[in-house]
This record gives sequence, structure tokens and C-alpha cells, in this order.
Amino acid sequence: MMVETFRHAAVMLEVAVPSIHTWILNLYESNRLLPRCCRLHPFLRLPSWPISIAMAAANGTSTTKPVLFFDVDNCLYPMSTKVHDLMVELIDKYFVKHLDLPVAEATRLHQEYYTNYGLAIEGLVRHHQIDPLEYNAKVDDALPLENVIKPDPELRKLLEDIDKTKVKTWLFTNAYVNHAKRVVRILGIEDLFDGLTYCDYAAQPIVCKPRREMYDKAMLEAGAERAADCFFVDDSYPNCSKAQDFGWTAVHLVEDEMPLLKTPASQYQIRHLSELRTIFPQFFKSTTPQ
Repeated sequence: MMVETFRHAAVMLEVAVPSIHTWILNLYESNRLLPRCCRLHPFLRLPSWPISIAMAAANGTSTTKPVLFFDVDNCLYPMSTKVHDLMVELIDKYFVKHLDLPVAEATRLHQEYYTNYGLAIEGLVRHHQIDPLEYNAKVDDALPLENVIKPDPELRKLLEDIDKTKVKTWLFTNAYVNHAKRVVRILGIEDLFDGLTYCDYAAQPIVCKPRREMYDKAMLEAGAERAADCFFVDDSYPNCSKAQDFGWTAVHLVEDEMPLLKTPASQYQIRHLSELRTIFPQFFKSTTPQ
């Protein structure tokens, strides 16, 4: 209760005294440089989205509108950027250096943790007590995204054509907040989403897709009261499969380079995000680009 009170107070500062709110955000950004025992409480981890979004995330404000959730990595940008490959390389290097493992064992353990927990960092925190924010600084934050991701006018047009009077658009990622915000900023689409649900690396325990708790968190933060009001796009088979199990309408993005699966992950399989116009015409101003 106290945490929520402080979170609400911090959010209200964004309305009353924007400079103080900015100071808090900047203070948090430097927070990961402190020893773990001395870090600020997680309530200061506020996204720099518009106040209405921050309030919805803090208070679980409900909405009568459906929510269209978008994954970030390998969904808003194509696999051909090789961001995933760069990330795998950095994660393997982290395992080698911080766990003192040979390369082959580091790669194997990385895959084991990813398979078992959905994220390698979950296994690192659970079994090796590593500092999750230090990990984030060495992996996600170290990615040269500006060199491989470019603004995407077609994606921006698709998102602009979504009728926001009929549906909310919400980012839903297993990445940490810094990485997710960085990606949408580079793509030139950060202003087109109502909010963001991310994997909080500093929380204990770490919760990520495809765990039920992560989907519940997304619903709470986006203000969706019913699973039937949740529509979801992701490139991950397990994430889409579980979303459907939980009552969401899920769309599995399978790019042209990948084979279509005989057993679909969920209700829909698409090759391109542009197909969302056809699948969900009720959410678009038009089924053709305007």
C-alpha cells in the first residue's frame, strides 16, 4: 500500500512540477551505478510516457476499449536487422566473463535458462545472484541499435491508421524499459503508443512472458478488465500460444524467412504487420493505407 502511495505521489509530480519528476527519472537512471544494497526503491522506476499513461500503469485504471498489445523485438523491426544475434553474442560473453565458463558451456547454459525461464537473466538471478541492472547495462544497453535499426515510415503509417477511439495500443515486452523505449524512439513511433509493460529486471522474482503473471500485469497496467478485450502480436510461438490459452486473441508474426507452422501458435499467423488491417478491421480507420 505504501509503495503504491509513493508511486502515485511520484507520478503526480509530473503534473505539478515536471522538473522534479525529470530529476527523479534522471536519479533512477544513475541508480544502477550504486551498490545493490543502496539502490532506490523500485517505485521510482517510472516511464517517461504522458501522465495519463503513467497514471493508468500506477493505478490500474480500467478502460472500456480493447487493447492491442505489440511485442517489441523482432516484431516492430524485422529479424534481418540481426539485433537478436547481437544480443545472443553479448549474453554469451556475459556468461563467459561473469560465470567463468568456457564458450560452449556458456552457450549451453544460456539456452537452458532461456528455455526454462523465458529469459536468460532469470536463470542468472535465480542461480548466480547476479546484479540484473548491471547485466542490463552490459547486454541490452550495450547493443548498437542506432547502427542497425532505422526509422520505419510504413510502420508509422500503419500505427497512425489505428483508430484510437476504438482501441488502445500498448507495448508488451520481455525487455527492460530502457531498451524498449530506445527501440521505439529509433523507429520513430514512440508517440503512437498509450503505454508500456516491460520485464522489470530489478524486481524479485523476475516475471516475463509466457508466465501468466506477466499477462495479468499487462492487463492491469493497460486497464483491460477482460481477456476478451486483449489482442496481441508477437513473434514468439510460446508467447502467442500462452496468450491464447489465457483467453487473449493472439497473432503470431512469422516472417517470410521462416516456415509457417503446421500447428499454429494461436488464432492467427501473419507474415507482415500490415495484415493486421485485414485481421482486425474494426481497429483501423481503413483496411487500406490512407
